Amino acid sequence: MLSKKLLFLFLFTFILNGLSAQDSLKIPSKLIIGVTETPPFIQKTPEGYTGLSIDSWKLVNEQLNFDYEFRQYRDLATLLNAIETGEVDLSVNPITVTDNRMKKMSFSQPYFISHTSVLKKKESRILAQLANLFSWDFVSVILLLILVIFIFGFLVWLFERKSNEEEFGSDLKGIMQGFWWSAVTMTTVGYGDKSPRTFGGRVIGFIWMFMAVIIISSFTAGIASSLTVKSINDEINQIQDLERFNVTTVNSSSSQELLDLYDIDASLVTNGEEGVEAILNGRASLFVYDEPILRYEIQRKELSDDLEILAKSLKKDYYSYAFPKNSPLLKIIDPVLVRSLKTMKWNTLTKDYY
Repeated sequence: MLSKKLLFLFLFTFILNGLSAQDSLKIPSKLIIGVTETPPFIQKTPEGYTGLSIDSWKLVNEQLNFDYEFRQYRDLATLLNAIETGEVDLSVNPITVTDNRMKKMSFSQPYFISHTSVLKKKESRILAQLANLFSWDFVSVILLLILVIFIFGFLVWLFERKSNEEEFGSDLKGIMQGFWWSAVTMTTVGYGDKSPRTFGGRVIGFIWMFMAVIIISSFTAGIASSLTVKSINDEINQIQDLERFNVTTVNSSSSQELLDLYDIDASLVTNGEEGVEAILNGRASLFVYDEPILRYEIQRKELSDDLEILAKSLKKDYYSYAFPKNSPLLKIIDPVLVRSLKTMKWNTLTKDYY
């Protein structure tokens, strides 16, 4: 008798716990999936939503059979707010997992690995070199070289203007003759049409000949440096190098978080398409954003001759489904998503898009 009561109590407790667990999940009868257009991952067509992220969800839902509908948001910022506040049950948008976002929402296993890259206008090498020739660095080196030549020419003229008047003269024309002598002496051309005859002039000439060897080497290096410094400055080897440029990125994106982390000022646009337009129109010199989205925009608008993505990316990104914090859906969807990513069908989908 006692054993029957214990059995009954055990079954009652088991059923009660099961009902409580089921109630605590609070799975809605129809899922609301938040999206914002992010080609090629999310695109709206007359037939409905398409894209790699949409296909990944359909692949997952083949096993789950959830009833769902998509709810579109105007931009990434409003979509992230909707996820955080629980306005939607999840989002399949290509949302990068970041430390800051993990404090506000939950994420599935990544379904796509991307990179944050830099988009810029293509530049002609010839035009770039011409720009360097007329840069202040180059001009300043040339002006300083002319000044040094003039100083030694003037010093020789001071000694030679009376004793060697036929070669150097005693007026302004003589100063120019001294400048000519200084220039040909420095370059070791030595035409021999002019030479100092006084002791002071020859001392200046002796000093100048030895100094000229050092100076011409230094100035040659300086001129070469001034011709290449702009090209070196244009190379972006680390995030801090972006400080020298007019940068734009997408509002509330992981790219913005990255730039804010390094205190890099950037103008903000709504999406990738606006960022590309900003580069084309000259409103920004660099567009920092997700590489696959940048490549898609270049291909879609046939801009491969006008724009380029820098070879070196800034960071690696992991796209995941996003859920409101501690959503019970995560435990249901995550294992299915992981299994789906291992299928041949998913491999075929990714190859079709890229």
